[in-house]
Amino acid sequence: MSDLGIRARTDVLSSRVFHLKSVLFSARLWAAILTVTLATPALSAPRRATPVDGRKAFGAPTQITPRPLQFQTLQLQRSRQNHLLLRATINGKPALLGVDSGAPVSAIAINRVAHFGLSPATTARHDVPTRLRINGRYNNVVIARSFLLGALNLVDEPLVAVDLSGSSRAAKLMNEEAIDGILGADVLFPTQAVLDCRKQTLTMKVDPNAVGAAPGTNYRGYAGIPMQVSPGYNLYVDSRLNGKRAKLLVDTGAFGTLLHHRFVRQMRVPLRDSPFNSAGVNLKNRGVQLATISRFSVGSVNMRDKQVGVIDLEGLIRTGLLDASPPVAGLLGAEILQRYNGIIDFGTRTLYLKR
Repeated sequence: MSDLGIRARTDVLSSRVFHLKSVLFSARLWAAILTVTLATPALSAPRRATPVDGRKAFGAPTQITPRPLQFQTLQLQRSRQNHLLLRATINGKPALLGVDSGAPVSAIAINRVAHFGLSPATTARHDVPTRLRINGRYNNVVIARSFLLGALNLVDEPLVAVDLSGSSRAAKLMNEEAIDGILGADVLFPTQAVLDCRKQTLTMKVDPNAVGAAPGTNYRGYAGIPMQVSPGYNLYVDSRLNGKRAKLLVDTGAFGTLLHHRFVRQMRVPLRDSPFNSAGVNLKNRGVQLATISRFSVGSVNMRDKQVGVIDLEGLIRTGLLDASPPVAGLLGAEILQRYNGIIDFGTRTLYLKR
């Protein structure tokens, strides 16, 4: 088991808009252009008929003009490490990405930079920082000429080159394909993505002028839980653990729900050893213990006798947040999001759960 997420120790500012999108990233501005490839739409809008030419013979075929693609829905797959994976194309080559709501920026494995022909970012040409600090260490920024997600092509897309060898080793042990990179919040927010953890689908807005909710989304029977978004685009939800108020980081990159060891010990909850380990980018493997939280709630959704992982989250979550009131007590991971039919709506900033 491993944690695929990138956790920036200092808040990273990032935002994107369609067409001439600007990304505010570590107080620097980068510009890029989004283009749409219509060859393989995952979800197409109804076609619109153009006016019939009255000079044509009665019964002649009517010319049909397709409407621009507004949304697309991409099918994901779930790995044995309990991560949601997306097939993409980078510079014309197939790529496998982990979809990580806890990662503020998208990333590429450092040992795959040459394979995909990614070029180093230059401030003069790309107007982006050439390095970013991730969990206390600096990582280079590289540029993908084409970053294709279904019908959506991100042009001159900046990616952070990081060491994903821990995830690759775990994939090899489980006899599955290693990921090439991570799709993070810097792409999920501007496309107003809807990530369905149970159906394993990712719906994204392709047309920036499209209005209304993504097609196929139905929240009937779900509890809507507002997500607070930090300046670094981390998502937090309110929770209560054995009656104690806390915030949890919504993190599809975490294999399961993990709580900070100091928070759990303060509640005097017994801990049990486990054979599992977890690690983040630029951080060493850490042992995972287990605990049972008798009263565990997220928003209005109550869960009884919930088993969670317990780990030292220093470095993954800033100390100031771990000690805040209420504290960020841990990561709401893939196991709960799958079991409770989690849907993360990045457009409305809402987490939906259903028992």
